[in-house]
Amino acid sequence: MRKSLFAIGLLAATYSVQAQNVLVHVDDAATTYVSEGTLVYSGGGVQTRGAGIIDVHGNVMVEATAADGFKTITTGGGNKLDGGNIVLRLNTPGTYDSSTYGQLYINGIPTSGLTGIVSKEYRTAKNGSGNYFQQIALPFAGKAYSSLSTELAKAFSPTRWTQNEVLSWNNATVVSNHVTNLANTTPAAPNYYMLGSKNDNLDLSTPPATLPTIAPTATGSVYTLNGAPVRSEDLAAVSLQNAGASVTFGTNGNNTNQYGEKYNSYLQDNFDLTNGLFTGTYGKNIYQFGNPYFTNIDLSRIGYTEAGGPGNVSDLNNISNIWGVKYSAGTVVTYAGGGTFTTGAFTQTYDPSTKIPTGDINALVIKPMQTFVIKLRDNTAQTLNFSTLRRFASTARAATTDYTVTAAKGIPGTVKQLGVIALDAAGKEIGRTYYVVTPNGTTGHQNTSATTIQAAATGGDAIGTFEEAPNGGYDYNNVNYWLYINEANEFNFKGKNVKLVTYSPSVVKSYKFEIRENAELIADGAHALSSGIGFYYKAPNGTVQQAVQGTVIPVAGTEYDLYYGEPSNVVLAANETKAPSRTLVIYNPAIDNYIVRFDPNWKKADIEVYDMSGKLVISKKAVETSKDFVIELDQKIKNSYVVKVVSDKGDIVNTKILK
Repeated sequence: MRKSLFAIGLLAATYSVQAQNVLVHVDDAATTYVSEGTLVYSGGGVQTRGAGIIDVHGNVMVEATAADGFKTITTGGGNKLDGGNIVLRLNTPGTYDSSTYGQLYINGIPTSGLTGIVSKEYRTAKNGSGNYFQQIALPFAGKAYSSLSTELAKAFSPTRWTQNEVLSWNNATVVSNHVTNLANTTPAAPNYYMLGSKNDNLDLSTPPATLPTIAPTATGSVYTLNGAPVRSEDLAAVSLQNAGASVTFGTNGNNTNQYGEKYNSYLQDNFDLTNGLFTGTYGKNIYQFGNPYFTNIDLSRIGYTEAGGPGNVSDLNNISNIWGVKYSAGTVVTYAGGGTFTTGAFTQTYDPSTKIPTGDINALVIKPMQTFVIKLRDNTAQTLNFSTLRRFASTARAATTDYTVTAAKGIPGTVKQLGVIALDAAGKEIGRTYYVVTPNGTTGHQNTSATTIQAAATGGDAIGTFEEAPNGGYDYNNVNYWLYINEANEFNFKGKNVKLVTYSPSVVKSYKFEIRENAELIADGAHALSSGIGFYYKAPNGTVQQAVQGTVIPVAGTEYDLYYGEPSNVVLAANETKAPSRTLVIYNPAIDNYIVRFDPNWKKADIEVYDMSGKLVISKKAVETSKDFVIELDQKIKNSYVVKVVSDKGDIVNTKILK
């Protein structure tokens, strides 16, 4: 039996259609308003005529059959292709990052019946000044690339290296191919695009004031893209195999692609870099996609077959070798002191045993038109079913696994994580880092990356943790890198400390705690996990305190201790009587260059850079350490360099980098 349930009044008229069946018809000049938070369900086809509008601020679900249609037609009955009839709104454009938005779910209608044009309102943060590409997904089938020039108010070019081209990612060759004919149309695929934005002339966070919109949205407040939706069944199973399999990336990604571009200039594999060095997996098994739907997709449970539970809920995905997911390139923010941080570049890894995600769990919900990266641990063939991932909810869904005696005993254990979010003086997030413990986690430095759930921090991160020694504190042999996601074994590292560090005490003013178990947030104000044990922190010269869900604490120094389990005492390990130098020579993807990030205790420093012949190529004396120092080397020259940094107190840091 078909049904049509509308939670609000429907201003529509019935209309006879012969080509495809239509259950819901909005006639010329009529309006159907779907309010925020409302779900409108149609058990058959949907159509507008003439100036009829379905104004979507909430959610519309169309569950139809092959005999049904999804159409926008003219008053004469022909296909209406200029948009403005089925409008997916951005509800608060002024706060677009946190705004709710209209969503549309369509299932069962064949491609021949999906001729209706959807108008999607859109804004997103710029990638940063000097970053000449915007990452975007285009959830449209058969949309001409040339139409983007009008809709985004800029002229695109079919020529590479103009920084105005349209690039489409190729997973097999690990390179972006440019669209050489803008008259071509988008495929019905989860493609990942980069749109050229020379001199920031495509800033999707600030639309041109004269850019037209669909009333009553204010002129210039949003971008509006138009096109026919993708058929969900066309994306039932995307193959994941052989990404980069035939590519030789070179040491640290220094080889070049067929366009003469270095792989490490655009491929940010921070999964491979967890021990401070690129390994044999760099660039391999990485897949970049865009959300192909007008509905959110939820990646949180794609690593294992779900047991079911009430309703036998499952996303039907089982990517057993998944390593991690990274969402977006982030936004580069420059502060008055000269430092730069990348915000909004979320990373999640999956526990290799349970496949439970760690890190930025809620960022595993990918919005319409957003892009993401999946990294696999090896080249074992997998499939990703996009159509079963669709969710109206904006947060990762809870697991609905059956309760069993084994689960009651806590076997095989849970994945527990402490998230520390850095806030500035206005309470705005400028960075975050995670400390994760599991029964099978590895404590300390790992010589192999095959089973790690760690992910590296970069020069674009405001805070991070350092690799821990077996007895706690800094691992003195591995202070040349830091981590975005750090892991330890919950049994052998219980009560021992991981070092949390910020290099920007003048900017980072407070920390907020976010605690999860098996990817689920624990209750506000809670401390203890299911084990009866919780996370703790210790400020410089302070006492050990409980980390409580949602608590915000003022930052009292550059270095904190994090614990899982209360330490029996807070006496530091013998090798921590003097903290190591935390000066890092590290790659910063925000500026595509290496930087020196100074130990917060340093005041001045001398910097010398030598090439491998021993020639001194850079020499700077009495460098201010309050901001990063950019190592300005000729990007055209492939070479190895030794960087020597000496503090005003005589501390010396020597590091080798490869360009």
